Amino acid sequence: MTTSKIERRIKIKYRIRKKVFGTPERPRMSVFRSNKQIYVQVINDEEGKTIVSASSLGLEAMPKVQQAEKVGEMIAKKALEAGVTSVVFDRNGYLYHGRVKQLADAARNGGLKF
Repeated sequence: MTTSKIERRIKIKYRIRKKVFGTPERPRMSVFRSNKQIYVQVINDEEGKTIVSASSLGLEAMPKVQQAEKVGEMIAKKALEAGVTSVVFDRNGYLYHGRVKQLADAARNGGLKF
């Protein structure tokens, strides 16, 4: 039986989520990547609450890799304003490559520690 790309990513996602858990001191930074947009949330899993979030909505004029970089900068700025300096990175089953890597690098350059 063959599995689709989405089913494969979901399997990888659950494998990652077994190990990655966000605490108030070190919340989880979760990335969702669609074909056109990229979204990121900083989540406290103990309370089940999103602390801050950012997305590429409104940045459609620039290339997708640059959108991801801009979103990484935005999330780092918002997280630091909310008092979050260190996060656990949850790539959500996506390969750490391309837009996901660009977002992570921009968040690190913005001051977040992974």
